[in-house]
Amino acid sequence: MAEIGILSFGAYVPRKRLQRAAIHAANSWFAPGLRGIAKGERAIGDWDEDSVTMAVEAGRDALTGIDRATVGSLSVASTTLPFADRLNAGIVKEALNLPDAVAAFDVTGSQKAGASALRAALEAASGRKAPHLCLASEMRITCPTSELEMSSGDAAAGVLVGTGDVVARFIGAHSLTLDFLDHYRSAKQEYDYVFESRWVREEGHVGIGGRTLKEGLAQIGVDPATIDRFIVPISTKGVAASLAKAAGIKAEAVADTLDAGLGNSGAAHAVVMLVAALEQAAPGEKILVLGFGQGVDIIVFEATEALARLPARRGVAGSLARKYVDENYTRWLAHRGRLDLDKGIRAELDQKQPSTTLWRHRKGTLGLIGGRCTKTGTVQFPKSDISVNPNDRSQGTQEDYPLAEVPARLMTFTADSLQYSPSPPVYYGMVDFEGGGRLIAEFADVFEEPEVGADMQMVFRIKAVDEVRSFTKYFWKAAPVR
Repeated sequence: MAEIGILSFGAYVPRKRLQRAAIHAANSWFAPGLRGIAKGERAIGDWDEDSVTMAVEAGRDALTGIDRATVGSLSVASTTLPFADRLNAGIVKEALNLPDAVAAFDVTGSQKAGASALRAALEAASGRKAPHLCLASEMRITCPTSELEMSSGDAAAGVLVGTGDVVARFIGAHSLTLDFLDHYRSAKQEYDYVFESRWVREEGHVGIGGRTLKEGLAQIGVDPATIDRFIVPISTKGVAASLAKAAGIKAEAVADTLDAGLGNSGAAHAVVMLVAALEQAAPGEKILVLGFGQGVDIIVFEATEALARLPARRGVAGSLARKYVDENYTRWLAHRGRLDLDKGIRAELDQKQPSTTLWRHRKGTLGLIGGRCTKTGTVQFPKSDISVNPNDRSQGTQEDYPLAEVPARLMTFTADSLQYSPSPPVYYGMVDFEGGGRLIAEFADVFEEPEVGADMQMVFRIKAVDEVRSFTKYFWKAAPVR
């Protein structure tokens, strides 16, 4: 019988790292007590990022070296999905250029949504004909001056689950579901309401978590002493160590929570930490993942020799290494809608997205699918019935040609300070794709003026937001390769 487990993995952390000292400096007049936790930095998405765009980037990373036509289903776990009644996973599916025949669904409602989705995918793997791409992504809106504002971080991760040459075999899982309120956010609230931390720690994290570990490991048949990497996505100091000690897991197995350089990515953090562990794991190591949120999920894996055969990917380590230090707290508040700014008359545009045009052009808009002439080999974007080749205007000869993963170079660019942008100036210009095809695109992640000839990569981002109708429009932008 083919082994069940993880076939591939990937992650995405936005480049910006907001310094916690900058948060404290802006708020010390009101909340001086934040000084004690104003250390390190937290990852923050730019104005044009959200849980959907980050899930796409994590999915691209997880599918490195994988034929996307082989993916059979997709899930996106998050408590911060931009649409309450639109399939967010459907947007991700289009951006990843997955087959139309894939099944896709959203998983939400708890901080353990990522771990729960992963467990469900693993336990259903034996009955699936094709692998399942399990993504988790989180960008929490936090109240200014709250501890959660300091401790949170934006990130996404994904694992491809199935049968075959797995990099981590699935040993077993166990769950407890209890309506324990450590925090909550109602449908009408913007911010989480958090209960008393000591009670949450003792009764919830340590109490319920310890019970789940004891019962679960016994049921799965795993000796706690054999666990090599213990993943506990809880920021509260000492929780992971207390759980390990009570369960009989060696202290050195407790994994880094990534709090210092990323922050806690909520529903995604268990999967983010799992990917970080897989990047470092040796064959034979046992990995225990714990997810907490109105109950507990635990999942046990064993790393295999196949880890060494995976193609190189960005992952968590690569994402953390490409950081940009940011100390502009007020800009971040504005980007997250916590600070109203006078946008000026140039921002008064109707951003309505006709559903008919989005439907007709969804492959080009969401998937960056261009066209390639089967007669001349000419590549173009957008795809059209007539080739742009000036020497051969062939008709009806174009095939789909995905451009999102094709390397590109910067040909020309402009920095525009007159056009409205949430983060001026707007950089845009012409990029030339390797093998043919050109595109005038807006740029993302420009922290210093780019150079003509620089290597560029395409990234999936928010193009604009129709604030009148509360609709987010997505497209692809060009970003410097770093």
